[in-house]
Amino acid sequence: MKQVVQNYRSGELALLDVPVPGCKPDGVLVRSAFSLISTGTELMKVSEAGMSMLGKARSRPDQVAKVMQSVAANGVAATYRKVSNRLDSYTPLGYSLCGVVEQVGSGIEDVAVGDLVACAGNEHALHAELNWVPKNLYARVPDGLAPRHAAFGTVGSIAMQGVRRGEPQLGDVALVIGLGLIGQLVVQLLAASGVRVVGVDPDPVRCELAERLGAAACGDPASAGVENAVAELTAGHGVDQVYLAAGGGSNQPVELAARLSRDRGRVVDIGKCRLDLPWNAYYEKELDVRFSRSYGPGRYDPEYELEGRDYPIGYVRWTERRNLACFLDLLARGRVDVEPLVSHTADFDDAVETYRRLKDGDLKAVAVLFRYPDAPGGGAEAAAPGGGAEAAAPAVAVPAVRRSGKAPAPARSAEAPVRLAFAGAGNYATSMLLPHLAQHDGVELSTVVTTTALSAANAKRKFGFAGATTDLDAVLGDPAVDAVFVVTRHSSHAELTSRALLAGKAVFVEKPLALSGDELAAVLAAVEESGNDRLQVGFNRRFAPLLRDARKRFGARTGPASVRYLINAGRLDHGSWYLQQGTQGSRFTGEGGHFVDTASWLLGADPVSVYAVATSGNEDLQVVLRYPGGSTATLSYVTTGPSGFPKETLDLVADGRALRLDDFVRASVYGRRRWVSSRLPKARDKGQRAELDAFVQAVRTGGPMPVPLQSLVATTAATLAVQTSLATGAPVTLAEAR
Repeated sequence: MKQVVQNYRSGELALLDVPVPGCKPDGVLVRSAFSLISTGTELMKVSEAGMSMLGKARSRPDQVAKVMQSVAANGVAATYRKVSNRLDSYTPLGYSLCGVVEQVGSGIEDVAVGDLVACAGNEHALHAELNWVPKNLYARVPDGLAPRHAAFGTVGSIAMQGVRRGEPQLGDVALVIGLGLIGQLVVQLLAASGVRVVGVDPDPVRCELAERLGAAACGDPASAGVENAVAELTAGHGVDQVYLAAGGGSNQPVELAARLSRDRGRVVDIGKCRLDLPWNAYYEKELDVRFSRSYGPGRYDPEYELEGRDYPIGYVRWTERRNLACFLDLLARGRVDVEPLVSHTADFDDAVETYRRLKDGDLKAVAVLFRYPDAPGGGAEAAAPGGGAEAAAPAVAVPAVRRSGKAPAPARSAEAPVRLAFAGAGNYATSMLLPHLAQHDGVELSTVVTTTALSAANAKRKFGFAGATTDLDAVLGDPAVDAVFVVTRHSSHAELTSRALLAGKAVFVEKPLALSGDELAAVLAAVEESGNDRLQVGFNRRFAPLLRDARKRFGARTGPASVRYLINAGRLDHGSWYLQQGTQGSRFTGEGGHFVDTASWLLGADPVSVYAVATSGNEDLQVVLRYPGGSTATLSYVTTGPSGFPKETLDLVADGRALRLDDFVRASVYGRRRWVSSRLPKARDKGQRAELDAFVQAVRTGGPMPVPLQSLVATTAATLAVQTSLATGAPVTLAEAR
């Protein structure tokens, strides 16, 4: 299928061939009929991509701060790879469309194949021929509403949420500053609510359009006509609400809002204009400044948008989906008219040229629609098609590895390239794994599989995969694929690993291997059924060259050892999927296996018990691991530390000797002789390259996997036992099942 994309580094726009997205549960696959260009938001993004690197940095100081934090935590080289990967990737455009349901995922009962729906979301309602849309981001189109008009649903929801934030009442007078697409819709919604509206825009054509659509008066912000109209309509008191729907770097909108607002009026920011509030003016009138967050409650909440968890209507009357449905209803009943806003309709094949004309100013437009091949209801008056309508125990068993008597797969030629497939192509895969594998002699990148079509196309282009798809079954059934990398979100690791093992593939799965004991048991059941134990989990720190060198210099030990491992994990950004504990597991469950494995490797054994305590809210954890022979390891996993402090510091003490690792930058060993690694600054090497080399070598030769399977299982069981210990308040004994 085709999709409009942009390279943020170069600014290049393209109509790219990408794989068809898969239809996941709790969502629908929608074939686009019309999608809407938001000439404000999207052109701002297009223009920003055309800036120099310095210009990009100046326009997004928040992102520059994140880059500097990443440099402090991960080093310059790793941060450079990460930033370069993000910049030199195709990003999608679009967030408002109407289309026909082509496939329905499990759990969906409110729409059927063939139904017409309006869709929202800058990750789901893209300028693409097909989109997968979760249940809370679509709404059925009422009978009789033209698809081209229903494509306005998302921007209509943005305008509606802004109006709701202003709390207008019958008889109020409102000022709308900025009469672009959102401003024109705000004018109509206010007029439909019984509010008299004054509009402000320097473009006389837009002012005339707003007056035709319901505004009492409109004019240039510098003219006296606007102030006179406000004075006449309000008897000199000033407007009840001001809606800022303008963009740009001028501070004129907020100054005008203060001047024309009544005492204790409300100012609602819907657009993205400069907000250097004149303190005296806002203080003296005690103005109430409010922000409107996109489509409505639920926006940026992954549990609402991705998992489909609705808010109870008794507590949240208007969510983003209810706003979407409400706007569609107003359109269907003729209370809002969007046809006068359509400045241009372009065939989807002409998308790149349309963006160019908009950017260069050749095409002056309030709203532009893309019309897709075979779109239903191409005319303004066409009608839409109809449609139908558990408590934890204080002791857990570490599953024993069992294998069936099946013969292993035939040995492959050691001279043939190792053919790898990737399930997932997110940031970690594309910044930490694929750059190494793409340069690896004797490796052939066969196919990349993702549920998001564009990420697969990006990975194929950048790393040289032979193919890209959203069909994992086709990859697992390909006899030429030797190994599968599972680098998806945590909730899918165990299932995808089991499927790949049953298909006879060697598997490299990023941590965690499993999120529960049942998932871990399912993976081992796949090993037993297939006889295939060719599994590696991405516990890369044991492969870090600096740590291996320090361990070698420490030498063999005779007595018990003590390990102290401080992990300054830091806080996550709001909206990070790591915070979705209901589906992705706790943060420690997702990451803690790294540190358990490192301690176990240093001590040469698997833990026999786990005891964990946490601060209030389970933010910071103290985990004590006990090992055979009396050794112990204490993991301090903290999220409240300063960002400038090193992420990982580790000490091993035994037999009158001590080993110290400082964030994979420096290491030292104290004993009869003292050894300190080079003082010259080096990039942090946490072992990914060496880990990948060892895995590829094992697949190529058929030799043992880099880490014994029972060790992977023990580490996973110990990581899971942390939650059990927190729940019971007692140590958890890890007893191997027989």
